[in-house]
Amino acid sequence: MAEYRIDELARLAGSTVRNIRAYQDRGLLPPPRLEGRVGMYDDTHLARLRLIGKLLARGYTFAIIKDLLGAWETGKDVAEVLGLEKVLTDPWSDEIPGTVAYEDLVAKFGSGLDEDQVARTLERTVELGLIEPDGDKYRVPSPRLLHVGAELVAAGIPLDSVLDIAGQIRADCDVIAGRFVSLVQEHVFTRLEGPVPDGEEVGEEVGEVAEVVRRMRPLVKMVVDPFIARAMEARVQAALGDHLEMIRDALGRRPAGDD
Repeated sequence: MAEYRIDELARLAGSTVRNIRAYQDRGLLPPPRLEGRVGMYDDTHLARLRLIGKLLARGYTFAIIKDLLGAWETGKDVAEVLGLEKVLTDPWSDEIPGTVAYEDLVAKFGSGLDEDQVARTLERTVELGLIEPDGDKYRVPSPRLLHVGAELVAAGIPLDSVLDIAGQIRADCDVIAGRFVSLVQEHVFTRLEGPVPDGEEVGEEVGEVAEVVRRMRPLVKMVVDPFIARAMEARVQAALGDHLEMIRDALGRRPAGDD
């Protein structure tokens, strides 16, 4: 097995000497073999150091990393923690992103706009996250949203108004998402805080948290959809009720035999 001095180990692992010593102080990295007064590290240290770097890059705290490494060393399964990471990083939508050419965007949304107006509109659409520059085309994270926008514009609603409401709805949805996350964070995520339990116990707790997050996906839609439907029903009836009465009155006054 190859052996390395601390500076060489840091270079191979893409880390620093200072970090290596800090990891040793925290109990994340085993001490080196001493050769006189020089510490010699081997491939085991290198693999451990690279793993620590990856876990830190993914947002794990030192406490969780220490528990993971301890569980790994004792042969325990750490799949629960990795499963939680997958749950947290997986997309919440099954929608497949698409691409669209500049010409197609102009054809759908830019009718009657000059070049400067098109450029400003594209910039605003990118800021809203509805499209993303991708070479000579644009990536569309949600083709459904783009389709809704095209339908609204086709119905005669000005494009600026469509983008205005898109920004407002995005902000509203961020508030809704924040409320759900705060609820789960307060009552579920706090189980992972405080003193670190044994590896087996933390694995069970992490597995429970992963299951709660997994179950949140359909639950969020099940809660939001009915509330939106009921709110739209009430708003539409309130907004169009007077117009409906006017139409009924007009129909009632129409001479008999008219179509």
